Amino acid sequence: QVQLVESGGGLVQSGGSLRLSCVVSGPIFNAMGWYRQAPGKQRELVATITMAGITNYADSVKGRFTISRDNAKNTMSLQMGSLEPADTAVYFCNAKNTILGIDYWGQGTQVTVSS
Repeated sequence: QVQLVESGGGLVQSGGSLRLSCVVSGPIFNAMGWYRQAPGKQRELVATITMAGITNYADSVKGRFTISRDNAKNTMSLQMGSLEPADTAVYFCNAKNTILGIDYWGQGTQVTVSS
């Protein structure tokens, strides 16, 4: 059974930093990423990373966020800097089984940035 568990969310002032972590129980997935959902908005992609370390970022977080993973530990992180109130959202860890077309999601962790 696949489980994704996020941690590291919290309340931070504008301009501050937070680091989110995701621990995966189960197989190692090639495609993993972070998504976020703000109140009243659709879930959106934040960043993705492949097993080889190829990354992709939403334009809104480029230069401020860094995604990384440790394949040996089956974990993934998101280092967030220069946080803005617009970054306030629930952040979700995602793993994709691209062969079967299945998405796995964590329970989400709240990030709140105060102005």
